[in-house]
Amino acid sequence: MPEIVKTVAEWGVTITEITGILIIVGVALHALVFVPLFLLKNHKTEEIYTQVRQRLGRGILLGLEFLVAADIIHTVAVELTFETVGILAIIVLIRTFLSFTLEVELSGRWPWQKKE
Repeated sequence: MPEIVKTVAEWGVTITEITGILIIVGVALHALVFVPLFLLKNHKTEEIYTQVRQRLGRGILLGLEFLVAADIIHTVAVELTFETVGILAIIVLIRTFLSFTLEVELSGRWPWQKKE
């Protein structure tokens, strides 16, 4: 593979990973900033907890998607060996499981169930 493609792919991986991390951290901070605002508006504690949890969960899901994309780019474009493909498979499995359980936790239903 030409060296320029590898270099561009490595930069793409780095940017994608940083984006995923910034999304998770940014959404976490954003969710925490809204707690005092909700308290000032006299929202119920349970409602605040649900709102913060929903925002944080969605941010983690989005950040995980970017991190999985970075892993795929890295494996396919930078270092394609049987070992890295195996590691990628394990990472994608774990992150997919995390995404799936977070989605179930946030929505309160299985993905194949109809919305009520």
